[in-house]
Amino acid sequence: MLALLGLTAADARAADLGYDYLRGAEYDEPAVVTTPLIDWSGTYVGGHGGYTNAALGFKNVFQQMIYRDSHDTAGESTFGASTLLNARSQRIDGASYGAFAGFNVQYGDVVFGLEGDYTWFGRTGTSSDSLGRIKTTADGNLESVRLTGTSTTRIEDYGTVRGRVGYAYGSFLPYVTGGLAFGRMQINDNTSYRNFGYNLTTYNANRALTTGQPAYVTNFGYASFSQTNPDGSTPYTSYQSERRSKVVAGFALGAGLEYALTSNIILRGEYQYALFSDFGGTRPI
Repeated sequence: MLALLGLTAADARAADLGYDYLRGAEYDEPAVVTTPLIDWSGTYVGGHGGYTNAALGFKNVFQQMIYRDSHDTAGESTFGASTLLNARSQRIDGASYGAFAGFNVQYGDVVFGLEGDYTWFGRTGTSSDSLGRIKTTADGNLESVRLTGTSTTRIEDYGTVRGRVGYAYGSFLPYVTGGLAFGRMQINDNTSYRNFGYNLTTYNANRALTTGQPAYVTNFGYASFSQTNPDGSTPYTSYQSERRSKVVAGFALGAGLEYALTSNIILRGEYQYALFSDFGGTRPI
């Protein structure tokens, strides 16, 4: 990373002792070597580019949405439908870039600072799951539940406000840093829920009839139901969809190394780890 810093260089000065007068005209005055001293105090601004790697956890992301459909149905009481989907964690990565600014104060060789940065990332992670369960109950009903869920999280950008402390070795400044992190996310969750069934005992008895009228096959959860062909019937599907933007907070830790090319141009390499709080079932790690 390239930073433009408001640093100054101090001059090392030597007194003119008039050696020609003391030692004679043939004496050559020794050369004075001056070493510029880097003062890390002051304000600075800069830009950065690099690589961001993020892990997204989707634990229980569909539970609340499925429960809205299942809480008064046999799918919840018989199968525990809202707990069945299990979306797996995903990892996203790619180039990122941004800017930073801060202020340093130096005491001896120790440098204290406060810095804020902004990073554009713009990467998306998606996780999904689907399953079905079938069970014959004690009262002869053949009950089914079928679920699907897809969750998408896009990390738009993030920033941090951090304290810094480093130790100056001439033109080098290794440091550690830590503070607050803020991220802006776009979240899109979708689920579908089917819970349906019919009385299998009655249906089998009707198939075995040779005379008489078949009994009515009780059923539930169908958009259309065929008394003679339950497997060809159409279950009712309930859909849930949520789309939202959120700003979430967390913390950031890191370490880095700065090198002063000149008193005003600094090169920096830094590693940052940020952990954000839960934001609707998905969590960058």
